[in-house]
Amino acid sequence: MLAYDYPLLNLFWTMLLFFLWIAWLVILFRVFGDIFRNKEMGGWTKALWVLFVIFAPFLGVFVYIIVHGRDMTQRDVQQMTEQRRAMD
Repeated sequence: MLAYDYPLLNLFWTMLLFFLWIAWLVILFRVFGDIFRNKEMGGWTKALWVLFVIFAPFLGVFVYIIVHGRDMTQRDVQQMTEQRRAMD
């Protein structure tokens, strides 16, 4: 409740919440993008992950990152390597 006693702290609190909301949206869209980019998953598995992320967003995103975090990184590195090779 300290943030509401001082207007400047209220501004900082609002900025922090806004930043965290934007960061959450970035993570959410990266997870959705990775679900559809993953070629190893079948259609039903992708559908179940999408439903899990939609109906339990925080839990779904965190579980997906725990389960497929390394695979996400490998796909990102592979995509960057292919883009660099195409550019060269």
